Amino acid sequence: MPDSTPYLELDRSAWAKLADSMPSPLTSDEVQRLRGLGDALDLDEVVEVYLPLSRLLSLYVSHAGMLHRATEGFLSDPQPPRTPFVIGIAGSVAVGKSTTARLLRELLARWPEHPNVALVTTDGFLLPNAELERRGILNRKGFPESYDRKALLKFVIDVKSGLDEVEAPVYSHLGYDVVPGESVTIKRPDIVLLEGLNVLQPARVRDDGRTGLAVSDFFDFSVYVDALWDDVRRWYVERFLRLRETAFRDPASYFRRYAGLTHDEAVSQAEALWDSINGPNLSANIAPTRGRASLVLRKDADHSVRWVRLRKI
Repeated sequence: MPDSTPYLELDRSAWAKLADSMPSPLTSDEVQRLRGLGDALDLDEVVEVYLPLSRLLSLYVSHAGMLHRATEGFLSDPQPPRTPFVIGIAGSVAVGKSTTARLLRELLARWPEHPNVALVTTDGFLLPNAELERRGILNRKGFPESYDRKALLKFVIDVKSGLDEVEAPVYSHLGYDVVPGESVTIKRPDIVLLEGLNVLQPARVRDDGRTGLAVSDFFDFSVYVDALWDDVRRWYVERFLRLRETAFRDPASYFRRYAGLTHDEAVSQAEALWDSINGPNLSANIAPTRGRASLVLRKDADHSVRWVRLRKI
């Protein structure tokens, strides 16, 4: 009798075998450039984990194109060009979802069927700091209520409507705020990767009792980058210590005040930030959306992917 589960789960070795006949399109130098702060990403990880994932996603994109053409035949009427294939990438702060997104953008663009791949992060859709302060929620930055959800939803709807050009606002991690008047324009890409903490959030129930739309309603596929809570907390602290030695020392950094902390003071500050903001956001808002993902990448304590869980179709 088959297992009563809607998922296929493959350990690292079984998943890696899917890439046996695929040469890596990336060099070690390119992998190093894509690696995020604290990530233990190397060429083996790319070949064994992300290369087969990119091939799987490429198959999904190709079959979406076949379905579009079949629909044209069924309707006996030429349809507008197929809309971009949208992939959501979710996960906690410090879990490595940004690296996953950057890596998938590079790998997917190397497949000849879909060379135009755009990556957009939801950071640009955060409410400006001044507005967060006005609402009294600056200390809840990254929580669902800290985003301009209407603007984010409109962005995804515009993408899936097939508009020729769609703009997304720009966020500065150095300044820790949305950059006024700046935007990035995507022009009819084959694939759009949308990366963010809460992209898999379900639709909210409105004041009138009706359920609205969610950003994830317009995803064609979604990836959740997962790890044990204690591991993510440790990675967050380690990343904070690295930033204290690098980006925080920039005079323009919003976090310049942390650059002068001693090691012990920095650890204490990072742990306090995690325990009061990022940890509660992960527990209450991010982790509960894991089951909504099409695929879960589960990381081990050393940041390497241990197993992959794929929703059955």
